[in-house]
Amino acid sequence: MVPKVARMSVSTPRPLLEEFDAVVAQMGYDRSKAVQQAMKNFITEHKWTRSKAKTVAGAVIFIYDHETSRLDEQLTDIQHHYAPIINSTLHLHLGSEDCLQIVAVKGSSEKIQRLSQEISVKRGVKQLKQAIVAP
Repeated sequence: MVPKVARMSVSTPRPLLEEFDAVVAQMGYDRSKAVQQAMKNFITEHKWTRSKAKTVAGAVIFIYDHETSRLDEQLTDIQHHYAPIINSTLHLHLGSEDCLQIVAVKGSSEKIQRLSQEISVKRGVKQLKQAIVAP
């Protein structure tokens, strides 16, 4: 019978471990649970960025300057083009110029990557992150 749990040893710089332990304590996790979650996230990110056909879900999150000429129109056009994989959007005003847009997506990882790329290269988009989970 194969054991359900495997033990491992990891070497890391002490300051990194101390910071990790502090975050783990704030979250109410133990080290094992936190490392397991980090490993799952690492594996999921690796898989989805290399798999072109796999169906995944998540969010494309970006900050942009709404004062940039025609940017709102361009972002709307991009999102209409990718409507089959977009389930919902949330728009937040962060200040006098910046807006945060959260686009909930479900579809092939390849299409989500193309959507993200088309958004990120637009003048006025300041930052873009993807939060993707694979079932």
